[in-house]
Amino acid sequence: MQKAAIPLLILTALSACRSTQTGQAVRVTSGSASSPSIPVQYPDTKKIDHKDDYFGTSVADPYRWLEDLDSPETKAWVEAENKVTFGYLQQIPFRDRIRERLTKMWNYERFGIPQEEAGQLYFSKNDGLQNQAVLYTQQDGQQGQPDVLLDPNKFSADGTTALAGTYFSNDHRYMAYATSGGGSDWQKLKVLDLKTRQPLADELQWVKVSGAAWYKDGFFYSRYDAPKAGENQLSGKNEYHKVYYHQLGKPQSTDKLVYEDPKMALGFRTVGTTEDERFLALYLTDGKADGNRLLVRDLTDAKQANSFTTIMSSYEHNNSLVGNIGDQLLVLTNYKAPRYRVVLIDPKKPQEANWKEVLPQTEEKLEGIDHVGGYLVASYLKDASSNIKVYTEKGEFKHDVALPAIGTASGFGGRRDSRSVYYAFTSFTYPTTIYKYDLASNTSTVFRAPKVEVKPEDYLTTQVFYTSKDGMKIPMFITHKKGVKLNGQNPTYLYAYGGFNISLTPSFSVARMLWLENGGILAIPNLRGGGEYGEAWHQAGMTPNKQNVFDDFIAAADYLKVQGYTSTEKLAIAGGSNGGLLVGATMTQRPDLCQVAFPAVGVMDMLRYQKFTIGWNWAPEYGTSDNYAQFQNLYRFSPLHNLKAGTAYPATMITTADHDDRVVPAHSFKYAAALQAANGGPRPQLIRVDVNAGHGAGKSTKLQIEEWADVWSFAFYNMGVNPYKK
Repeated sequence: MQKAAIPLLILTALSACRSTQTGQAVRVTSGSASSPSIPVQYPDTKKIDHKDDYFGTSVADPYRWLEDLDSPETKAWVEAENKVTFGYLQQIPFRDRIRERLTKMWNYERFGIPQEEAGQLYFSKNDGLQNQAVLYTQQDGQQGQPDVLLDPNKFSADGTTALAGTYFSNDHRYMAYATSGGGSDWQKLKVLDLKTRQPLADELQWVKVSGAAWYKDGFFYSRYDAPKAGENQLSGKNEYHKVYYHQLGKPQSTDKLVYEDPKMALGFRTVGTTEDERFLALYLTDGKADGNRLLVRDLTDAKQANSFTTIMSSYEHNNSLVGNIGDQLLVLTNYKAPRYRVVLIDPKKPQEANWKEVLPQTEEKLEGIDHVGGYLVASYLKDASSNIKVYTEKGEFKHDVALPAIGTASGFGGRRDSRSVYYAFTSFTYPTTIYKYDLASNTSTVFRAPKVEVKPEDYLTTQVFYTSKDGMKIPMFITHKKGVKLNGQNPTYLYAYGGFNISLTPSFSVARMLWLENGGILAIPNLRGGGEYGEAWHQAGMTPNKQNVFDDFIAAADYLKVQGYTSTEKLAIAGGSNGGLLVGATMTQRPDLCQVAFPAVGVMDMLRYQKFTIGWNWAPEYGTSDNYAQFQNLYRFSPLHNLKAGTAYPATMITTADHDDRVVPAHSFKYAAALQAANGGPRPQLIRVDVNAGHGAGKSTKLQIEEWADVWSFAFYNMGVNPYKK
């Protein structure tokens, strides 16, 4: 199998009695002592008399009507808010120069990690300002120009339909590929004949949380039933995930149902096949626990034609099939190993007493494993940076992979007969570079290196460990120009995530380089709730411990001020999705912490998030308002419910998109309306809503440049900094 992964989406009909009450237009001015003010007048936002009862606690929800994304009222409100926001941004004097500079910086070739199939290389490349990267093919070692295989820029007129995944058949004849429109998590699966370069008629609908696992003349995949008539496909709750087998050339209506659980509405059912197509792996989640069950079917055994063998029975741990060695299964698991290990399991004798430990748990977290070319390539994390080791299939250590610097290495996928693999390396000021790695000789050579207008030698990245509220030591990367003065006057962008076992490791962003080249400081702490140190670190930031994450973030801001990097007036806090929740909760708990806040596509209504799309999947991370103790915890930090009237909040620009069907935009809509009503200070509270965009994946280059230009313009202006003032 290629890199084993369970494709989960993480971050993440009540009637309202409407009244005739309306909100009052509020006029504020923004700016700082060194910037002129820009007046802001928010639209009237109607309030309704709606309350919900949670275990005897009455909770008002005056903006419930904004959850109806299709209503003319909601659409008119979004249009009015965007008019205010873009009217404000247009008055920032250096906004155009920032956009022009970003456009120039963004215009460089960017490459994806190649995949080798039968002597052909397949890789993505963006020439610079293309909205979507193009998929190319070339013969390995060929010096000529690669051939275009698929150009997603031709999928739609505005460049907002993305290539969301590619899946090659084991005979190298076909490639299934997924597309997503406007940033939605809904996908279509299509098939390309690699010999003729012609598409087949096959097109599968209503696919979500799925890959394409090839077997014989078709593949297994997962999908939902089509939404019911009148149901909003971007906000409706997704239930009863099912696994099907699709045979090439047949209509989707004839696909064979492989697995369903009609008694369990929630949870994902996803599958994968081993490279030799012997084993079918089935992953099951239940929407309650944080892990997954693992079952397998021996596709060569007629007795298992309609049954699965349970390998891991508990939902409490994360398990994935790395591959097989003959009739034995290599499994990556955190069962009795919170930092993960690899075990060899005989599916005919799957009891724990029969397991053989191939790679035991170490002090470093095992972030991922690749079974390729007769080796195991193990990706470890050492203080949130990559450490790559190569082992034999028996677990005998061969060598470390020498990386060019402290940073993040990803890739290393391939097949059983691969002699070399490809990987990408990146860091904060090290543009993503593609390397070819020879497994036997342990040598890396540059395959593609981008030519970016960046001089890494001009910048410095350090890692510090600061103390959180409860005494826990938290790591943080700090990047800035060399020679920066610690005088408390440096514009600083503090970005974090802190959840869902996600590791926030060093990576290059051309957008962030604009901030750095203008004297800004980038600070990225690795908060609890993430995956940097294994499951114990993750659980320390899950329900009921979510407050630890906010405390870690606040402590990071305080550290930066005490050490002289910045001050309250020069600090911006930012995060997206679960990180949007982080920013929302932090600014309600400490509105005095910073000057600027950027909550992006955030989970802001913690009492209702589980009622939309796949929000129920986040219950293990957050808890839900359906449980009394968890309701009490959520109610204490839910951003929407902890805004206080008359409070002076930071200058805030909320960002979301109309096609976000992971964290539905109603979260941001309601939070923006409530924030504008509650704010008692002079700083602006804006919401910026992208059209034909989603949670972030597949967003066009044009939309990315426009959004980042607005983010940096808003931050600099509200800090009183003109980056182009002589």
